[in-house]
Amino acid sequence: MNSRFSPKKNAPSGLLLLFILFSNLIFAHTITGMVVDTDDRPLKDVYVLHVKTGKHTHTNAKGYFSLNDVDEGDELRFSKLGYSAFAKAITDESEVLQIVLEDAPIDLDAISLTNDVDVLNTITQADLEVNPVTSSQEVLRAVPGLFIGQHAGGGKAEQLFLRGFDIDHGTDVAISVDGMPVNMVSHAHGQGYADLHFVIPETIENISYGKGSYDKAVGNFATAGHVDFRTMDYVRENVISSEIGDFNYQRYVGLVQVLDNSNTSAYVATEYLTFDGPFDSPQNFDRINLFGKLNYISDSGNELGVSISHFDSEWDASGQIPQRAVDRGLIGRFGAIDDTEGGETSRTSVNINYDMQVSDNETFSTHLYYSKYDFLLFSNFTFFLEDPINGDQIRQRESRDLAGLDAAYTYTTQLADYKLDLTAGIRLRNDRTEGSELSRTLNRRTTLENIQLGDINETNTSGFVGATWYVNDFLIDAGLRLERFKFTYKDALTTLYDTQAQTETALLPKLNFNYRVNDDFQLYLKNGVGFHSNDTRVVLQETADDILPKSYGSDLGAIWKPTNRIIVNAALWYLFLEQEFVYVGDAGIVEPSGETERYGYDLGLRYQLTDHLFFDGNLNYAHARAINEPDGADLIPLAPKFTSTGGLSLKDWNGFNAGFRYRYIGDRPANEDNSIVAPGYFVSDLNVNYDISNNLRLGVAVQNLFDVEWNETQFATESRLQNEAAPVEEIHFTPGTPFFIRGLLQYRF
Repeated sequence: MNSRFSPKKNAPSGLLLLFILFSNLIFAHTITGMVVDTDDRPLKDVYVLHVKTGKHTHTNAKGYFSLNDVDEGDELRFSKLGYSAFAKAITDESEVLQIVLEDAPIDLDAISLTNDVDVLNTITQADLEVNPVTSSQEVLRAVPGLFIGQHAGGGKAEQLFLRGFDIDHGTDVAISVDGMPVNMVSHAHGQGYADLHFVIPETIENISYGKGSYDKAVGNFATAGHVDFRTMDYVRENVISSEIGDFNYQRYVGLVQVLDNSNTSAYVATEYLTFDGPFDSPQNFDRINLFGKLNYISDSGNELGVSISHFDSEWDASGQIPQRAVDRGLIGRFGAIDDTEGGETSRTSVNINYDMQVSDNETFSTHLYYSKYDFLLFSNFTFFLEDPINGDQIRQRESRDLAGLDAAYTYTTQLADYKLDLTAGIRLRNDRTEGSELSRTLNRRTTLENIQLGDINETNTSGFVGATWYVNDFLIDAGLRLERFKFTYKDALTTLYDTQAQTETALLPKLNFNYRVNDDFQLYLKNGVGFHSNDTRVVLQETADDILPKSYGSDLGAIWKPTNRIIVNAALWYLFLEQEFVYVGDAGIVEPSGETERYGYDLGLRYQLTDHLFFDGNLNYAHARAINEPDGADLIPLAPKFTSTGGLSLKDWNGFNAGFRYRYIGDRPANEDNSIVAPGYFVSDLNVNYDISNNLRLGVAVQNLFDVEWNETQFATESRLQNEAAPVEEIHFTPGTPFFIRGLLQYRF
């Protein structure tokens, strides 16, 4: 169906109408209006383009927009992914436009190469519409180039790989949900630990991401990149679904809209998951998620979002196993050396966002959040290397209060008759961790020795200023960010009470360019200075002059639409780090790596073969080296060289939705001289869903369709088995899931 123009439908309130008309008297040739969907619901972030000048704007939370220097006869175009585009010729400059956009199937033809810094996110949004996520792993895999692996029974945060980084659980990628940080500073298990299992995947509406340290509004952890997941403001359809599969897999999800009127919407979502996995010792994984969100939009377009979530999880784990134990027949691929590993974790959060339209030219946003977080993990990586009698099991534990505040102001003006956005923002984050512990234990019950025990108080204050100048098809985005940290540690193992503290500051400039060559081709150059953050205990133990070592990066890229239904994106990139301090929570030690450099390329393709059939593929290459090490001994362990993801997707065809997805990672060096290699793998998944009616859906999903034998996560580890006389260093791995099928029954109302 085509979008339509409705001059009387959904008229604004009297006060707002007077404001709009008064604005038109003051600012000549200013066109204002609102955009809604067919249910009269305001549409936010609709792209409004003035065809003649190339100037553009976006609708606010109430669907309102304002665009200057529009004359009679000029054409405005309105577009938003998932809706039919609409064009309107201006016949009366004083007219308040009322635009209605109708739902439309996803079509790559609708994606415009707009002159925006984050145009790549529109492509990712299309991916998310075509391939909706249903697990925490799929949430992360939706980001092009971000590769993940799980290695502790499903309850532990995933291991991340991006741009030649083994990011562990989050050291070099900043992850947030509705602006609330997920990464945990100075975590008991490791710096930047980012556990996304508190997110119910069906609530994710869009994903905003960036690679490199180029965004002035993002600071800590964003060395390789940053990702922000946004939850939906309202539920279009209530959903109740159940999944049952192999290995005692069960998952139940509910999303219900509880309030929906012209200004306010609210919904609740729940998830329960239990799974034993393919392991000889069942992992007894059990997780429950509760989530509620309220969204209020005032008549003037100010928006308030409040969400509350609670997450609780516990599991047993078989841990990483040595290859030699499998080769000798001591255990099978899904066996264990120490099956008493496992853990439990919980997170309760309150997240508040408020966006205010101060005037036609000014916006102000504030963000408050608080999380109560608890973590307990038992691991055994070296078995009997340190203690040949009791074994090497360790316990990591912490209880954390995390609170923060963000505020940002944007002023839009003109410079040489071109749009100029001036921005400024501040951020305050405080983490207080009580009883951050690393201890040696036996069978989860007996504490043999406290290795580290203390309280952490880490405060991060930051601010940024920036300017984005739109000169026809050319964009210049410049910014400067200031980061200041205060690290405080109270060591509970010392005889005398002692508080250790240290502060450090970093100044980080950014400069980005974007050039829209034509409607189908765009070039960009991004540059920025970031930093590699450190654990509080690293800072207090190390005597390095620079305890916030910097990173320097650049991206040169292009986006091209050779046809209406093909989109190609490519980038060459480079990244230099002054230092890579790593706090190894498993051992309570510091591992500085010295200077490193990485460079490579990203290549992506989106191809809509028919109205219903889509192909997407991503190929990523990275060359990662330590600079001051001799040739042949300068490799960065576990840094991925080649990764690729993609697949075919069928969308809304005669009641069917389906997807065939693959992921590939090449062989990687597991140590500095490549004498130990982590083998790569190619794994495929399949899902097929059929809508029996408008309300009922049946589905089936298969992981590892071809039942390949693969290692999901791998490490070069020195360990000793109980009967061995000497330790051995070799690959230790978590086996990847074999052929795994599950069924879906979903009811929508």
